[in-house]
Amino acid sequence: MNDIWYRLSKSPFRSKWKLTQKDWNYIHQKGLDTIQEHAKDFVQKRLSKADIKNDGRQTPMKGHPVFIAQHATATCCRGCLEKWHHIKKGHELSKNEQQYIVNIIMTWIQKQKENNN
Repeated sequence: MNDIWYRLSKSPFRSKWKLTQKDWNYIHQKGLDTIQEHAKDFVQKRLSKADIKNDGRQTPMKGHPVFIAQHATATCCRGCLEKWHHIKKGHELSKNEQQYIVNIIMTWIQKQKENNN
């Protein structure tokens, strides 16, 4: 997984994403366990289907810390998942693939937390 962090850090688009104070307030209010549950829900509802009609536009660019993390980690759409994480389009995501995506999102949030302290 270290390779993905290196590659993401070299992308001007991916590396520009940061959590705002509003995002941090939300994370502190809800707790990381709840944020992880939100991530699981978003991944299952927005990414897991084999064919997503609005692929590439299903993840907002603001409004929730998980959305920011998804853009930062290239887990925002099936196209990015294929390009960056080698998870092919055209099939329903397995539970393991969904968990991998949630882990990437939550690891990014944790890294942001460590860099903020």
